[in-house]
Amino acid sequence: MAKLSGAPPQGTTNVSAGAHAKVTIYYNPKCRKSREALQIIKEKGIDPEIRNYMEEPPSKAELSEVLRKMGRRPRDIFRKSEPLYKDLGLKNKDLTDDELLTYLNEYPILIERPIVVKGQRAVLGRPPEDVRRII
Repeated sequence: MAKLSGAPPQGTTNVSAGAHAKVTIYYNPKCRKSREALQIIKEKGIDPEIRNYMEEPPSKAELSEVLRKMGRRPRDIFRKSEPLYKDLGLKNKDLTDDELLTYLNEYPILIERPIVVKGQRAVLGRPPEDVRRII
């Protein structure tokens, strides 16, 4: 019986799973920071999945997963300068994470952008150069 080794099969290389993980950018084409982050990704030779979250808002479950990968909470990705943030009373510290996720899903304009996801990591591209940390 052949002994198993940790070496990759002949003709392959031992590359971590994250090295070739799909890159997704939550993107708003009207946002200069989103466009800059996308350019940085493309300059690395990466063809990312582009999620125009204004047209296709992420679900609460998807937002929760992205936040887990970022190590952040829902309140951390709100665009607090948006008039809607104030109009909806989102400064209220009594709102639960689940309630905040509902607002982010229903009003995607409130999501800070861009957010870039690669494998089990995600980063807020503020400034856009921060996306280099995971690509």
